[in-house]
Amino acid sequence: MKHTSLHIPVQIFQDFTELNPSDALLLEAARKATGHAYAPYSNFRVGAAVMLIDGQTLSGSNQENASFPAGICAERVVLSAASATFPGTAIISLALTYVNKSSTSNRPISPCGICRQTLAEYEQRFNHPIRMILGGISGEIFIVNRATDLLPFAFSNQELNTY
Repeated sequence: MKHTSLHIPVQIFQDFTELNPSDALLLEAARKATGHAYAPYSNFRVGAAVMLIDGQTLSGSNQENASFPAGICAERVVLSAASATFPGTAIISLALTYVNKSSTSNRPISPCGICRQTLAEYEQRFNHPIRMILGGISGEIFIVNRATDLLPFAFSNQELNTY
């Protein structure tokens, strides 16, 4: 038997003011997107924003449904919008944030498992990493260089033998 460990490089910023201007604008777009969330059941409003390789930005928010789990996460909303609106265009960064009406939103949030898988496949489709800017409304911000770092054993087309 062999033992090993995985290492995920993460940059940690104390707050919004330490970010470079491009990352700060993208996180601000994600924060604004939380206002468009439809979250009457959980009161957990999530916003995501992406920067495309051509510099354009898009945002999305979570959309809940009384028929749980029929809702869709903010990350998949914005990835779907990017794919439908700008087909064939890679994403270079995704910012993710949240507002929790039941408590403070002062620590980074990370994508759920389904979103991690979707992000990993998006990276694979375009053969381009997606930088992840993870934050709350205040507090520390994490930056991960590629979405697949958050899902090191992602299921891929190689397992399906389709490509």
